[in-house]
Amino acid sequence: MTVSVVVVSYNTCELLRRCLASLPDDVEVIVVDNASSDGSVAMVREDFPRVRLIENNTNRGFGAANNQGLDAMTGDVALFLNSDAWATPGAVEELSRAIQSGSVACGGRLVDSPQGDVLGSTQSSCCSELTLWAVFCEQSGLEKLFPGSPLLSPYWQTQRLLARDPVGPHRVAQVMGACLMARPLERFDERFFLYVEDTDLCRRLSGHGTILYVPTAVFGHALGASGDRWLSVARYNAGKELYFRIHHGLFACGLCLLMDRLGALGRCTAWSLASLFTLGQRPVFRARARLFWRVLLTRPQPDS
Repeated sequence: MTVSVVVVSYNTCELLRRCLASLPDDVEVIVVDNASSDGSVAMVREDFPRVRLIENNTNRGFGAANNQGLDAMTGDVALFLNSDAWATPGAVEELSRAIQSGSVACGGRLVDSPQGDVLGSTQSSCCSELTLWAVFCEQSGLEKLFPGSPLLSPYWQTQRLLARDPVGPHRVAQVMGACLMARPLERFDERFFLYVEDTDLCRRLSGHGTILYVPTAVFGHALGASGDRWLSVARYNAGKELYFRIHHGLFACGLCLLMDRLGALGRCTAWSLASLFTLGQRPVFRARARLFWRVLLTRPQPDS
């Protein structure tokens, strides 16, 4: 089984360099650049001449760019890998073995790696089905208050699965699009610009077979390196709302939107109050309050 690695690039030049340098020599590599302005394209051309480079004139979004990679690939399976992620030795091969066992998709263990090749703590990267109850637990804060509770923290599964069996693999509903190997049975829905497109894709892939979380395939990941914090939160919220509209209808979409807005309002209020009573951390708390105020009032533009 041959592997094609698809990497979407947007202004992460040095992280992209680390990503590409970590990949095995025997895989096809396709970089789809979404109109980067930081020299990413020139770096790929000069340092990685064997990489197939697709240049977009505009930022088409994560899902649309990955679809371009799907159209160009010649391998049997695609590994969608974030430009801010990198493979440890043997990780790509581990995923390839897992998908050959009969699954339709699988994802590796993502580990904090903001700089260099130093690995930190394991990130949450596999989930159960996205439901309105999961959104409520997230936005109400129950998820953070009771992280070990399957009832009150129902969405993220990584820590519970690793505590039960650190080797796996584990059957899951979804793995993160930051590191997702899949048979080319479905395409990304391009209505999602960034975030939750992986949830939607995995939902449709699960109709074809099993999705696996493979802890022994370890990838470093500089989580959040490619975007502003408020924009990431706002896009994630917008992605959830679109997901519910597509799969559950307008009423579910409206409930999700309401919970997202109330969650942002509650966090804005809490951080504002905290800034009034904590002198040492006042600038930090005020910045967090402004972040959620912006999330509450601003809809992200597709190409921002």
